[in-house]
Amino acid sequence: MLAMNYRGPFRIRADRDRPFPEIEHPEDAIVKVTRSCICGSDLHLYHGLVPDTRVGTTFGHEFIGEVVDVGASVTKVKVGDQVMVPFNIACGKCAFCRQEMYGMCHEANPQSTAAGGIFGYSHTTGGYHGGQAEYVRVPYANVGPTVIPDWMHPDDAVLLTDVVPTGYQAAEMGGIQEGDTVVVFGAGPIGIMAAKSAWLFGAGRVIVIDKLDYRLEFVKEFAQCEVYNFTALEDPVVFIKKITDSLGADVCIDAVGAEAAGDTMNTMLGRKLLMQGGSTTALHWAINSVKKGGIVSIVGVYGPIDALVPIGNVVNKGITIRASQASVKRLLPKMIEHVKSGAIKPKEMITHRIPLEEVAEGYHIFSNKLDNCIKTVLIPPTA
Repeated sequence: MLAMNYRGPFRIRADRDRPFPEIEHPEDAIVKVTRSCICGSDLHLYHGLVPDTRVGTTFGHEFIGEVVDVGASVTKVKVGDQVMVPFNIACGKCAFCRQEMYGMCHEANPQSTAAGGIFGYSHTTGGYHGGQAEYVRVPYANVGPTVIPDWMHPDDAVLLTDVVPTGYQAAEMGGIQEGDTVVVFGAGPIGIMAAKSAWLFGAGRVIVIDKLDYRLEFVKEFAQCEVYNFTALEDPVVFIKKITDSLGADVCIDAVGAEAAGDTMNTMLGRKLLMQGGSTTALHWAINSVKKGGIVSIVGVYGPIDALVPIGNVVNKGITIRASQASVKRLLPKMIEHVKSGAIKPKEMITHRIPLEEVAEGYHIFSNKLDNCIKTVLIPPTA
């Protein structure tokens, strides 16, 4: 079958000779992919920043498709169902799944105490192949796959597998109160959705910080928020203090993660020399920009090794930090509601639809921020 094939940092190809997935467990399903996405966190893999990303891996944790085969114990979906598959691989039974912490499932990735199972996201998250392919094996098919409502457009559905619930949970973890000022660092798809979601929780003011004008213009229109390019600011932290009566924001959201720009030392240590789990510039800004007693929400992806964080400022300011991979299964019913009501229109974020055969070009465009790219959807020839 045709699938994306990782050959090393900055080297991927469309491979037509990948083996078809097979049922390996009675609770497995095989899904014929009809849409998959390139996520900003896939770029961390592409750029060689995530440990144990092995040659031969197929990326892709955002995908939808048609169920074409099921194991003997699968009862929740059947052959022919059109399903959206959360990026979390979750058993539904372990101590964490029972608390609806599906991003931390212990059974899906039992050799790790720091990560759950994720499709197509290195062996640190279980070594599962992802959905940038014509077909994919979906474990625990009684738990994750959710039938797509008849009225929902597939372009909306595919964005409910990660970007929409992750952005929503970023705002949810911020504990936003009526009238709060919320600052989002990063105007990629997750930051865009976090900004949009902040209004749903009652924010009184939403500010987005990034360095790319085209992304700032997009989020300004999509999420009706204030935007600032940090390259035009002498110091983003001082600037945020000045525009918030010297107090700082009530809530700051790090939607950037390991590849944040803006600070030479962090860039060198985290992105060039790989001596820490990514560049923590956005996290520094979030911690230093939030008010005393404020909340910092982290959904930006960092590597599973040490990173420089101003922990003294966290303690002295009495900051609450909340961070997690989104629990997609928990949030899906609410996300479907918001799409049906028109409160969220996910497919408006899609700027590029690219055949799976041209996946290498898709990564090149997204990685280099070419052609005003916001979100890329890959479409297999069998879709």
